[in-house]
Amino acid sequence: MTMTTGRVAPDRVDATLGELRSVLRPDQISTAGAVRDQHGIDEGLFAGVAPDAVVFARSTEDVVAAVRACAAHGTPLVPFGAGTSLEGHIAALAGGISLDLGGMDRVLEVNVDDLDCRVQAGVHRVALNDTLRRDGLFFPIDPGADATIGGMASTRASGTNAVRYGTMRDNVLGLTVVLADGRVVRTGTRARKSAAGYDLTRLFVGAEGTLGVITEVALRLHGLPEAMSAAVCGFPTVADAVRTTIETVQLGIPVARIELLDAVQVAACNAYSDLGLAERPMLFLEFHGNPAAVADQAQQVGALARANGGDDWSWTGDEAERNRLWKARHDAYYAALALRPGCRGMPTDVCVPISRLAGCIEETRRDLDDAGVVAPIVGHVGDGNFHVIFLVHPDRPAELDQVKALNDRLVQRALSMGGTCTGEHGIGYGKMAHLRAKHGEAVDVMATLKAALDPAGLFNPGKITG
Repeated sequence: MTMTTGRVAPDRVDATLGELRSVLRPDQISTAGAVRDQHGIDEGLFAGVAPDAVVFARSTEDVVAAVRACAAHGTPLVPFGAGTSLEGHIAALAGGISLDLGGMDRVLEVNVDDLDCRVQAGVHRVALNDTLRRDGLFFPIDPGADATIGGMASTRASGTNAVRYGTMRDNVLGLTVVLADGRVVRTGTRARKSAAGYDLTRLFVGAEGTLGVITEVALRLHGLPEAMSAAVCGFPTVADAVRTTIETVQLGIPVARIELLDAVQVAACNAYSDLGLAERPMLFLEFHGNPAAVADQAQQVGALARANGGDDWSWTGDEAERNRLWKARHDAYYAALALRPGCRGMPTDVCVPISRLAGCIEETRRDLDDAGVVAPIVGHVGDGNFHVIFLVHPDRPAELDQVKALNDRLVQRALSMGGTCTGEHGIGYGKMAHLRAKHGEAVDVMATLKAALDPAGLFNPGKITG
């Protein structure tokens, strides 16, 4: 899968780099082929496109310098975090500069009493939680990959904890953003509510680097739970597992995670992570709170599971066993890849109202099986979001065409059920056509916002709205 657009003229890039060499250190600019290639491709199946050069920012001032140089010479600029996105977000479709913010990795402040912090955009999720743990705090958004906080804000990431703690949209309090003309704006407030003006924070959260470059992020934090426990349970059908999930949510049981693995994915995880689970639809769950509350939550959900055919409910407060279970869940993508060695993965995602989730998954599973395609399904079912991990042989174009058709049907199925073409992966350039199907003329409004904030179209061109 590829997309091409006209590349910027080499003399513009040369002029941009010449200006930047006068204000940045030599080691902050690279035109090495391997470095450029690394910064033009993410972890999805979509074809990468290398930038003409990579600039490594160390501060907001460095970002301002890079943006102003690019604006002066008409050079495209693509922000880069960790490269863990999946929909072609970082491909330099028009060439230009990849602006790597990974060196902006400082935790600037932690306000324990107010349960918030401020970090540079290049801070990685795991490193942040290592720092916060000393104060008994944690940041709950967990997309699986060890992404940067700026990248997570840019893609509006979520993950396994979203059913209880929400997504990045709910946990970003404010941003520092460099606009296309080099101005620095600060959005949001540490106060828990405000009615002052437009909500610019949420405009930039999920904009995928097309409206501005995020350099700092203020985050909502949570206290580390006194106790945690994990549970696992198999079901006769996906519908039984989803029914248990729906009843759990409807009863207001504050479960922290509810993850569904279909039988194909369970088999993959058994082989890859040595789990030894029955190969049928399976729920992985986690509960947070004090010991009594955790035990009560587990007992309530266990009763619901048994009423829906889950006859092998088991739960544990053992930290090692809980970590083993969730490591296997986070390794599900690599477990899926191991089902077809030599293939590449194309993980896609949709999200539907939870009442339509079982039907959507079951129809999708039938479609995949009828096509003879090996493609496990995993889902953050507490909020109606699930992923199909397509496995495609890179030397067989017919397979890619087949998978594209299956994915198109998956998206149309989700849209027809009142859902969305992506729950957390974002649009990049991989799902631009689906965005129009989802939002219709509202995409034109998005394009108007893009033109207002980035009239020259230099920020991450060719993404989201084209």
